[in-house]
Amino acid sequence: MLFLFLVYSGHLKFWKKKSIGIEFAKHFRSHLGPIEGLAVSIDGLLCCTISSDQSVKIYDVVNYDMMVMLSLPYLPGSVEWVYEQGDVKAKLAISDRNSSFVHIYDARAGTNEPIISREIHMGPVKVMKFNPVYDSVISADMKGIIEYWSPSTLQFPEDEYVHIYMYFYKIGLSEFIEMLYPVLFLLFSIYGKQFSITSPDRRIRVFWFRTGKLRRVYDESLEDLQRSDAPLYRLEAIDFGRRMAVEKEFEKTETAPQPNAVFDESSNFLIYATLLGIKVVNLHTNKVARILGKVENNDRFLRIALYQGDRSNKKVRKIPTAAANANESKEPLTDPTLLCCAFKKHRIYLFSRREPEEPEDATKGRDVFNEKPPADELLAVSELGKAAASSLPENVIMHTTMGDVHMRLYPEECPKTVENFTTHCRNGYYDNLIFHRVIKGFMIQTGDPLGDGTGGQSIWGREFEDEFHKSLRHDRPFTVSMANAGPNTNGSQFFITTVATPWLDSKHTVFGRVIKGMDVVQGIEKVKTDKGDRPYQDVKILSVTIPKN
Repeated sequence: MLFLFLVYSGHLKFWKKKSIGIEFAKHFRSHLGPIEGLAVSIDGLLCCTISSDQSVKIYDVVNYDMMVMLSLPYLPGSVEWVYEQGDVKAKLAISDRNSSFVHIYDARAGTNEPIISREIHMGPVKVMKFNPVYDSVISADMKGIIEYWSPSTLQFPEDEYVHIYMYFYKIGLSEFIEMLYPVLFLLFSIYGKQFSITSPDRRIRVFWFRTGKLRRVYDESLEDLQRSDAPLYRLEAIDFGRRMAVEKEFEKTETAPQPNAVFDESSNFLIYATLLGIKVVNLHTNKVARILGKVENNDRFLRIALYQGDRSNKKVRKIPTAAANANESKEPLTDPTLLCCAFKKHRIYLFSRREPEEPEDATKGRDVFNEKPPADELLAVSELGKAAASSLPENVIMHTTMGDVHMRLYPEECPKTVENFTTHCRNGYYDNLIFHRVIKGFMIQTGDPLGDGTGGQSIWGREFEDEFHKSLRHDRPFTVSMANAGPNTNGSQFFITTVATPWLDSKHTVFGRVIKGMDVVQGIEKVKTDKGDRPYQDVKILSVTIPKN
């Protein structure tokens, strides 16, 4: 399995999918100008790129080699492979940007002369997509007019589709055509029964192919987002404002990749990028099943690709019972991966079910650099890091009825957690709260206004997400960590460990260490408690002081 990534400046990069993760394969400077179209054949053997330099580059994917270069007498608009697996001719459809003509070439013939040419639309074709299941192509012109046609004749498919065509105009896509929204992206489901369309009105539409009937419409406009009050969508004001600023800049950037909407292998889920993150929508129940990357509030994800395993080999490898237990802790046999790019970022983002590999340098976290990032990006990241570090305190002193505890905080690694904690400290939220849970040889816990472990909230009035960092672990005593009721349920409660507790890693956010007053922590740990681990005699936080930097 290969992934191809194009860079607007004319570069094409091949990446190979391994059993776990991906690896870089080859890099081509495909065109001197920007790459304006990329297409991969249905059998995965060929790919091609087009550019405003009026050239077409065709690549042998298996051997990572350029095999054919075509020179065109016109500016190409869009490109798509339109042959089925096993066909003798590798037919390539290219539209003319300045006319309504579509030209079909045989990529293996190595000639600049098209096999057939025809005017399909009234204006230039902007998008073409081949459906190999029905040997048909759907294309859309600059005005949003959509047509079905056969790649062999460049005319409407045979008689069996005529009744479909009539129905399609009367009930289905006619609504879309009447509004005349340009089509930004069009993709088919794996079995060719459905296709998705994204358009500038920020609506994602799903149609049935055989009838052209509209199945679903998902409104991702900014107006609809601002009206929504669903808990799944809620963002704090600062976070929402930051995302809106990026969104407005994205709208003004004509060269930015436009978001697409892809189907999973079952065709039951539609996945697409939004301002909030990457949505996974169940088409059957018509509900959002999950939002990926919501916590990545500095990244506006755009175009995505989904890998769920090799469809050519669907046999599941059976593991003997004796060996099954030995493999429980190892990586899964398949590694489903969602890949995407982001606005103004020179990176590939991978979403997976597995944890990132442990880096040798713990400060690097999830980042993998196969190339040196541009100077402007390095400068921007550096400035953001310095700003975050300078705006949040790094030390606090917690005054208790048994003495003072000095804590070192980590605002660079977990800024949101430190912001929540220190704001509560400044506001006196923790004053006179008791240590409601004390377990000898484990930890002491506080931060609950109710005093029973069920209360407390964040400064935002809701639960907030975990912030795990590779350099911050429960690998030593006197670690300060957030208490929670499960993933991404942080509020105000926190605890201080009295021993190493590695089983808490990646479950609780470590945001500080005790650097002075360890004897006070140990003294609290040794107080007598009842069966519910509550001290018989209250131990309280009197106040919390934040020293001036």
